[in-house]
Amino acid sequence: MVTLLGISGSLRKNSLNTALLRAAAQLPAEGYRLETAGIQGIPLYDGDLEEAEGIPAAVTALKEKIIAADGVILFTPEYNNGIPGVFKNAIDWMSRPSSDTAKVFGGKAFALVGASPGNFGTLLSQNAWLSVLHTLGCRTFSEKRLMVSRAHTLFDGDGKLTDEATAKRLADLLAAFARFAGE
Repeated sequence: MVTLLGISGSLRKNSLNTALLRAAAQLPAEGYRLETAGIQGIPLYDGDLEEAEGIPAAVTALKEKIIAADGVILFTPEYNNGIPGVFKNAIDWMSRPSSDTAKVFGGKAFALVGASPGNFGTLLSQNAWLSVLHTLGCRTFSEKRLMVSRAHTLFDGDGKLTDEATAKRLADLLAAFARFAGE
């Protein structure tokens, strides 16, 4: 059984990316299990804080989930045509101390998914993540990408995905990524 970890990179309660992650977790899974996580509680990175207090508990907890997973899917928003600062900050914390970087990221399978109210999904954010993941030594999944545009029209008032075509694309990506992560 392949273990996947989906991480929402948004802090918003009604985040489209968190809603997409919840939809992914509700899909039937064959040969894999999808766990979910968020970045709530992770402070802004500060080397003085790290030196004085060590790695914050929220960072350690997420690092342990990443280490335990066979593959990680970043459910990334796109802010101003790039990576959201809070999400990048969380990943930066995960690479601390630098001696942990290989244990957390080295050779780990990573995929990118994103939902946006705009017309291009999260194309630019996903592209920007590629250099970060490369630098960290991740194996990036490139067989399928999922950039959900005009996502606010695909969910109901309770945040449930109502678009069958998007659900199918999401299911296909999860199955393909699980195969990749299990290799």
